[in-house]
Amino acid sequence: MEPTIDTDPAGPAVALTGVTKVYRRGSRPVTAVRDLTLRVPCGEFVTLMGPSGSGKTSVLNLVAGLDRPTRGDITVGGVALAALDDDALTAMRRTRVGMVFQFFNLLPELTALENVAFPLRIAGVRRRAALDRAREALAQVGLAARTDHRPDELSGGEMQRTAIARALVIEPALVLADEPTGNLDSHAGDEILALLAQCNRERGVTILLVTHSEHAARYGTRVVTLQDGTIARDDAVLRSLRSGERS
Repeated sequence: MEPTIDTDPAGPAVALTGVTKVYRRGSRPVTAVRDLTLRVPCGEFVTLMGPSGSGKTSVLNLVAGLDRPTRGDITVGGVALAALDDDALTAMRRTRVGMVFQFFNLLPELTALENVAFPLRIAGVRRRAALDRAREALAQVGLAARTDHRPDELSGGEMQRTAIARALVIEPALVLADEPTGNLDSHAGDEILALLAQCNRERGVTILLVTHSEHAARYGTRVVTLQDGTIARDDAVLRSLRSGERS
């Protein structure tokens, strides 16, 4: 059975409680995430910022169910990931969680339209309906005229727009984006970040975006800075403290 993600705004879209992730490099344990607790309310655009090795991509992989925590609890839309087996986690990613990667992850032999329709097809949507929805998603990201082009016929920015359309075509409650502007020039990168912010603002899609860039982080509604696998700074907490001081 597919997990049903609860989009009730009273509950968090993502919640991590006391999460630790330890990897092994040979015989040596490496702690990537350390006793981390984080709440992401529905409809928020959170950017996880920090240097390489700070744990931000590990957090994203844990939320996506690509990795399991060593300790702690993770819920996505009220669903405890620990209660899901691998098949259920895959179903969740295919149907309820959109993912955008730094390297686009488009299938080179497929057109933009076919790439965007792909997650619908593997979810069992009929071909014509999947293509119609994919065409609409590409139009929404400004690529109505590029539907029949393959990835090697698209610019970097166009490939990332295609990847965003693919993430949005399933109508997700949550989008996870891992350094989505890392392979783009500054102009194309700003266009992608503005597009994600628009999706958050107009569709209410919750976004959790990983970046090392302060410029990119400013597109979010909240910036959480990680250092050595734990939260070093959370501007939502700082805003709350400042508000309390004024009251």
